[in-house]
Amino acid sequence: MDVELNEKILKALETIRPYLQADGGDVELVNVTHEGIVEVKLTGACSDCPMSQMTLRAGVERALIKEVPGIRRVEAVN
Repeated sequence: MDVELNEKILKALETIRPYLQADGGDVELVNVTHEGIVEVKLTGACSDCPMSQMTLRAGVERALIKEVPGIRRVEAVN
């Protein structure tokens, strides 16, 4: 994993983390592929929330694509 890219992703995740934590959840960076796919793990209340896919797309993915050039998609992993 590219260290600079990793740091940019972590910084972007920090901007949305307070919103997730306000609802009892959080997000962890798992992996970044060479194709620009970021794999994250939703934790806490987010792990089994029925709205987690919306949170992933509308919150996490949107923030990462906006802040980190080269990111194409965000996927949740277990």
